[in-house]
Amino acid sequence: MSQPATALSRESPAREASFVSFDTHPDRYAHWKLAFDGPVATLTLDIDEDRGLRPGYKLKLNSYDLGVDIELADALQRIRFEHPEARTVVVTSGRERIFCSGANIFMLGLSSHAWKVNFCKFTNETRNGIEDSSRHSGLKFIAACNGTTAGGGYELALACDEIFLVDDRSSAVSLPEVPLLGVLPGTGGLTRVTDKRRVRRDHADIFCTLVEGVRAARAREWRLIDGYAKPQQFADTVKQRALELAATSDRPHGASGVALTPLERTIDDAGYHYRHVDVQFDRKARSATIVVSAPAAGAPADLDAIRAQGAAWWPLAMARELDDAILLLRGNELELGTWILKTAGDAAAVLAVDATLERFASDWFVRETTGMLRRTLARLDVTSRTLYALIEPGSCFAGTLLELALAADRSYMLALPDGRTDDGRDAPRIALSQRNFGAYPMVNGLARIDARFCGEAAPIAGAKDAAGRLLAADEAMSLGLVTAAPDELDWADEIRLALEERASLSPDALTGMEANLRFGGVETMETRVFARLSAWQNWIFIRPNATGETGALKVFGTGARAKFNWERV
Repeated sequence: MSQPATALSRESPAREASFVSFDTHPDRYAHWKLAFDGPVATLTLDIDEDRGLRPGYKLKLNSYDLGVDIELADALQRIRFEHPEARTVVVTSGRERIFCSGANIFMLGLSSHAWKVNFCKFTNETRNGIEDSSRHSGLKFIAACNGTTAGGGYELALACDEIFLVDDRSSAVSLPEVPLLGVLPGTGGLTRVTDKRRVRRDHADIFCTLVEGVRAARAREWRLIDGYAKPQQFADTVKQRALELAATSDRPHGASGVALTPLERTIDDAGYHYRHVDVQFDRKARSATIVVSAPAAGAPADLDAIRAQGAAWWPLAMARELDDAILLLRGNELELGTWILKTAGDAAAVLAVDATLERFASDWFVRETTGMLRRTLARLDVTSRTLYALIEPGSCFAGTLLELALAADRSYMLALPDGRTDDGRDAPRIALSQRNFGAYPMVNGLARIDARFCGEAAPIAGAKDAAGRLLAADEAMSLGLVTAAPDELDWADEIRLALEERASLSPDALTGMEANLRFGGVETMETRVFARLSAWQNWIFIRPNATGETGALKVFGTGARAKFNWERV
């Protein structure tokens, strides 16, 4: 099995104290226990209340903070890659009479606005990852709620395929954030109740304003759960259903898992440095440049060689590194508001890997690797940063790596009519592959190429016709695949002005604008979850009724009553 991942260096003692890392290992879990019994994996939540990620609060009543969710995200990855025999995942509690009471309220009360929102976003992505594995990977999830299930605890259950609640005359499911804290369920509660579980509006209205929640029989009647059982029969009922769901999965029997070895990562004052991904900070310009490198020539093209490489196989290794870099930047570098996306290497090598991904798409390990790429690129889409792609000599925006440019708010490609720069470098080229037409959908369910052209048939057909060819700037522009193509004379000034202009604008306005423009057209449950997080929850979290000195979130647990401004605005 893999060993704990460690950063080789930190930026400074002062920064290290507040630095948030998103990698962990089961040997270091403080809050989750992971066990396997044939096709059933069991994730047991047993919070150590004294091991919160930051000081100042205790994680009482099986409540969670970011550290708990970092462990959950890691455990899901272990199940996906290291245990292909697992077909059903049961999420339950190690405590009597309580499943999970949700996000720790005192942690929220002590946290900055940015911390709260980033915490909710990561938690949302982890919940979405559960549903992504259910749709694409043959994994089914059961929430075995063996006690009170409140707030974020119920939201975790909502992300599962089925929910079972113990019928012990006291346990209930609830979303008490509105009446108790003056805020909204921050990890998709309202959206999943209506969009996923199809709870009737009047029932949902009552449910979301009841602090005490709804117990087993009525919860099933209102579609809030799928089943319930008395305490004596609860474990057997869940086990039977877990085995039934496992029997429907196409996950392999007898396959060997792939160990997720530690990331090779160095962190210093200049940035984050991995084998295939490099991040360079420019604090003066408030930007970060992310360079993703192509695979080396001769990447494995058959399944035996791919499995022999395991976690070192380029598409998986690159996706894990990029995912980690995104999380580290989001969690630790809030002022680096512009991310400049670049690539380096041989486009042909990227297209060769894409062909391998297509050829073996039905293999469980290749499928999981595609899933990792899909979730990582989707994480980029919902990141509250400006994304600019620069397509320069030596770049390889091809196939899977072209998705980075398609995810960008703007893409600039150097045009060289003579085919070479003044210093003899070849003009950049981009290339589409089959991977760009559905392998990596955004959270709205659309391929980025479809979203780019708003679903219009003609430009999408033109892009498909060009797939596999190396396209120079003029053709890329004519196909609508890049934003602008300055020549060598104008390149430096145009890029400088674009970056300086962006850095001068309000970060809040940019976050709202970018989120709206990235997800035009089709709405899905996932886009609504993120929209409500970024708009409603952002607004409500900073209103005095929630976080003012007498707001509900601030006075919770003190014995004092919240004092509201009764104006509706």
